[in-house]
Amino acid sequence: MKKLLLLIALVMPICSGYGAEKAKKDEPVVHLTDEQIYNELKKLALVFETARDKFVEEADEKKMLEGAMNGMLAALDPHSSYLSKEDFKEFYDKSHGEFGGLGIQITSDKGAVRVISPIDDTPAAKAGIQSGDYITHIDGEQVFDMSLNQAVKKMKGKPGTKVKLTIVHDGEEPKVLTLKRAIIKVKSVKFAEKEDAAAKDDDKIAKIGYVRISDFGATTTKELHDALKDLEKKKVAGYVLDLRNNPGGYLTAAIDVSDAFLDDGEIVSTRGKEKTDIDRSFAKKGDLINGKPIVVLINHGSASASEIVAGALQDNGRAIVMGSQSFGKGSVQQQKPLGDGSAIHITVARYYTPSGRSIQNEGITPDVEVLQSKLETIEKKEALFTEATFKNSLKNDASKKNDKSKKKDDKKSKDDDDEEDFLNLTDEEKDARDYQLQRAMDMVRALSKYGTKNLEKTETKTEEKSDKKVEEKSDKKSETKTENKSDKKSK
Repeated sequence: MKKLLLLIALVMPICSGYGAEKAKKDEPVVHLTDEQIYNELKKLALVFETARDKFVEEADEKKMLEGAMNGMLAALDPHSSYLSKEDFKEFYDKSHGEFGGLGIQITSDKGAVRVISPIDDTPAAKAGIQSGDYITHIDGEQVFDMSLNQAVKKMKGKPGTKVKLTIVHDGEEPKVLTLKRAIIKVKSVKFAEKEDAAAKDDDKIAKIGYVRISDFGATTTKELHDALKDLEKKKVAGYVLDLRNNPGGYLTAAIDVSDAFLDDGEIVSTRGKEKTDIDRSFAKKGDLINGKPIVVLINHGSASASEIVAGALQDNGRAIVMGSQSFGKGSVQQQKPLGDGSAIHITVARYYTPSGRSIQNEGITPDVEVLQSKLETIEKKEALFTEATFKNSLKNDASKKNDKSKKKDDKKSKDDDDEEDFLNLTDEEKDARDYQLQRAMDMVRALSKYGTKNLEKTETKTEEKSDKKVEEKSDKKSETKTENKSDKKSK
């Protein structure tokens, strides 16, 4: 019994409130005394012993303990969790570009499982799953109050096998999708040279570099540098950096991506639990695209690392951010190995944009809001009043049209527009239907014509200067003043 208490004391702080409503952030934390903690740990051990001995079936002790640790960490925030040996290995594999599953990034939301975003060219993306969708059932089993790790495990499986997800999209009835599991090979950077038929006569603005980053992994920096090198050889006039539905990834990758487009300036700062726990990252000399205009595209599925990049380029006056409000995940997680192959995935800091903004729960606000829209024809193909509508008007002898074929063609045209599968379109057809991308390309053309002189660098706040003094001089008065301001803003 003593050994059990010691083991629990080492790895299991109290998990009171698990499954309850999220604690109000404005209420101060009431810390327990050492004696109270010891009493609660004894109670926890008693719960374990009783459940193991009295449960109607054979109890799985490992499963019980892992569930307790998961519950304890889930009570902190939606992004902290316990990683078993298998989970930790899968996490590493995913971060390094290859893993098995459906290709979907999820989070916990009030006991449910919510989609942050699907990953490009994966079963989830091809099935039409979108950012903000809720997953209510996996293979018919409810997921409410299921841990994220449990939900992920149920969605994983042998490649080629199928899984049924019940998806709820905002304002729509639930629908059941059957997805086939696959090995997910993530190439995080795609790029292309885009041209506009209307601008082809002017070679200086006809070519635009399009760079799509789907997540921030171990290979993202190299992939981006290779993409920019290739596009620069083609002498593009500017760039669209597409970060839509990018759920994030490595903080270091986000810093490297931002640095690729900056010549100087701060990229991001992270601030931990202690007042002096501040880390700042700055751009190194060398803009890989030599000051050419950039438009960054974001949407509600742009989270974490993608928000770092958008915020860094926006605050430094280096890019115009277009699209819709981003997800608002402004926290940093680290993996803390426990020595036996398992680990804790835990939130250790908040991050701030160069101007001192914490975007936790708020997101990045685009400079130009462009909601994804579908263009529709408002002028009828056949006018109501033409020469042909006159009574006794002369017929066109050369015309082979007749009313029957016209109706058939009109119906076919409408059916083609309404039912054509977007995923089966060519890249050019997809681009033409992508309203946000078209507006971003228009902006790049305008900036390439008229220059980027109006993009003024955002003025750094006094808070930032004070924080630097904290680091350089360890001035206690300056430090207190700075952190008081930071705390008010983060709240």
